[in-house]
Amino acid sequence: MKQKIVKRVPMRCEDCRSKAMKIASMAKGRVNSVALDGEDRDRVVVVGEDVDPVCLAKKLRKKFRSATIVSVEEVKEKKEKKPEELAWCYYGPPCPPYICEQYPTDNSCSVM
Repeated sequence: MKQKIVKRVPMRCEDCRSKAMKIASMAKGRVNSVALDGEDRDRVVVVGEDVDPVCLAKKLRKKFRSATIVSVEEVKEKKEKKPEELAWCYYGPPCPPYICEQYPTDNSCSVM
């Protein structure tokens, strides 16, 4: 089951944000993507399969002292529409005739 987990973690600088993303990417389960969200970029969004949100919160609390679970929701996969196969018709309009400009036949050189 693919799920989307959103955690609020107080982060002050870019180093803290990169550490939070690294911790989230190492979570147990199969993590597909990790992103930062929110106005202050204080929410960590993890999308994956079989990811334990409580275990992830514990790991983030060890580093940041505070991590709250905002939401956990199931992600439904979109079914891709297959493009309709084109029926090729070989009996289309004829190709336009080849147009060739005729050059003067006299042997005079225009460069000299």
